[in-house]
Amino acid sequence: MRKTLIPILTIFVACSSQNTPDQQTKTTMNDIKPPVAEKITHELKDHNQTRLDDYYWMNDRENPKVIDYLNAENDYTAAMMKHTEAFQKKLYKEMKGRIKETDESVPYFYNGYFYYTRYEEGKEYEIVCRKKGNLETEEEVLLNGNELAEGKSFFNIGDYNVSMDNKMLAFSIDTVGRRNYNIRIKNLETGELLKDDIRVTTGSAVWANDNATLFYALKDDALRSYKIMKHTLGGDVSKDPLVFHEKDETYGVYIGKSKSNKYLFIASWSTLSSEMQFLEADKPNGEFKIIQPRTKDLEYSVSHYGNHFYILTNLDAKNFRLMKTTVKNPGNKHWKEVIPHRENVLLESTEIFNDYLVIQEKELGLNKLRVISWDGSKDEYIKFNDPAYSVFIGTNPEFDTPILRYTYNSLTTPRSTYDYNMNDATQVLMKQQEVVGGYNPDEYQSERIMVKARDGAKVPISIVYKKGIKKDGNNPTLIYAYGSYGASIPPYFSSARLSLLDRGLVFVLAHVRGSQTLGRQWYEDGKLLKKKNTFYDFIDCSKFLITDGFTNPDKLFAMGGSAGGLLMGAIYNMSPETYKGVVAQVPFVDVVTTMLDESIPLTTGEWDEWGNPKDAVYYKYMLSYSPYDNVEAKDYPAMLVTTSLHDSQVQYWEPAKWVAKLRDMKTDDNLLIFDINMDAGHGGSSGRYASLKEVALEYAFILDQAGISK
Repeated sequence: MRKTLIPILTIFVACSSQNTPDQQTKTTMNDIKPPVAEKITHELKDHNQTRLDDYYWMNDRENPKVIDYLNAENDYTAAMMKHTEAFQKKLYKEMKGRIKETDESVPYFYNGYFYYTRYEEGKEYEIVCRKKGNLETEEEVLLNGNELAEGKSFFNIGDYNVSMDNKMLAFSIDTVGRRNYNIRIKNLETGELLKDDIRVTTGSAVWANDNATLFYALKDDALRSYKIMKHTLGGDVSKDPLVFHEKDETYGVYIGKSKSNKYLFIASWSTLSSEMQFLEADKPNGEFKIIQPRTKDLEYSVSHYGNHFYILTNLDAKNFRLMKTTVKNPGNKHWKEVIPHRENVLLESTEIFNDYLVIQEKELGLNKLRVISWDGSKDEYIKFNDPAYSVFIGTNPEFDTPILRYTYNSLTTPRSTYDYNMNDATQVLMKQQEVVGGYNPDEYQSERIMVKARDGAKVPISIVYKKGIKKDGNNPTLIYAYGSYGASIPPYFSSARLSLLDRGLVFVLAHVRGSQTLGRQWYEDGKLLKKKNTFYDFIDCSKFLITDGFTNPDKLFAMGGSAGGLLMGAIYNMSPETYKGVVAQVPFVDVVTTMLDESIPLTTGEWDEWGNPKDAVYYKYMLSYSPYDNVEAKDYPAMLVTTSLHDSQVQYWEPAKWVAKLRDMKTDDNLLIFDINMDAGHGGSSGRYASLKEVALEYAFILDQAGISK
């Protein structure tokens, strides 16, 4: 629970009994004073330049003064949003009410069992189950998240993996939110939880085919996965042998297994390079062999089929291509092309079956699924009709089957799971997300528009709204983007978002540079010394929404999280007059200081994304857009900032320092509030429903600023 301070805000609640309730609320809010953070000047000297950081002292979650400040910010947020409490509850109830509480995933078949997860009414966490042979047999509960989470303020199941003999379950849990997972092992025949307890891992564990050997990855103090270890059931965890140590601090490492179950793979990866090793899963005590030694800017991943490895790689192929090589000669001088590189098509992933190869591609910003038979008799695309949609290869663990499972949704179509018969091109809708209370997609409209950016680039935006709006420039509008790491936010359905659309808001996804929406070059044009393209694209898309008649600056809102929170901080400084309000979720805003500190999680592995500020060229460029370093004495729009105390990706002190500096320097009276989850990590509250309370706060903030209170 959040620690509550002595109520420092209650001294401001008195007001004249002659005022109306609305006047009383307004008077009270005007009298409430925000927390004022102490200034303790800290000098940061780099490249013959001294930066002064008055709030550097916040970098210590063990300091009671820091915790007191964060709690004071929470109290201030609660007081300033108190008039929306009933509205927040209504929004939460409405969003929760659309969720089918007693629900079940579509089962998938693997190694003799059907696996699925289900939820029970009123319960926060998933229950992992299986049935042997067919769906009519008795259910076996593997994990009950609700029981495991009892007494814990945060809980998350990381991964689970059943041994090949179906008798042992390795699973991982995080009870803090730092994404440091403990791996435990359960005997599925007796229900016994073994004493084996493996701590500070990535959460993934892979069984060798002897059903007694488990491989896993450890994390270091900076939360980098850096060692692959081997554990024997019943053995002393402290004596587990080291299999591989990734000593290069710009790389992480993970362990996986081929779909064929024949090989174990160790993958070392950085932002721009990768290296894989393999070992027969029947020989867990053998030595891993390198497939292709790491080479600067060479990325590849590996699948196994027959006597060959299939290699998805960017070797002489910016948008990637598919190649193959024999297991005996895996190095790249032996790679032979299967699917060539194409300038306008990004090859994203593959799925291998006994008779078919399935390719997931992206063209003009939209995903496509291509089905190719190994005998050459078939090469076709599955057809989709929405103007903006997302489709992904689903869970397909079985090798010898003609059935491809994929998931599909759009801005107006709920998440749908299909089984596609690759033999005859027929398909069956296995499940569509049910929107409780009714949902009619015909009441909503989606669009896809290409917006001309300031440098002439065409930026796709995906738009959804309730039919009947007019382009009179008067619609409250929310524009969202991420724009980093090549991550593309697809046009997706959200039942929670209906609470905005049904109140007249227009929702927009901006597919800005820094993503891979339009291919690998789209990503490269929004990183390193071209990072500002991400920010310019977002601002230009925002201004298009104004000039095209969707909205105006008094009704336009922006939202983004993590690296998308950096985007929010940048546009907040660069174009504050364009927006009425901004929501910055777990924002990465102290770019230069963080990227200079190698002790902070993720720093060294991200120099290929942002640049290494030890280099003066990158230092100067990053400093020119870092939100924290560019706060000015000027008017800013209203803002809600969120973070979590145990965030492993963006440390809480970045937004905390930013908010404190904004409070000290901004010249307006617009609302600035800071919400800190004291019990969670980067993803916010755990559980199926608890996170909706955070969404309700964000929505209430936007709607309240837009003058909508019902």
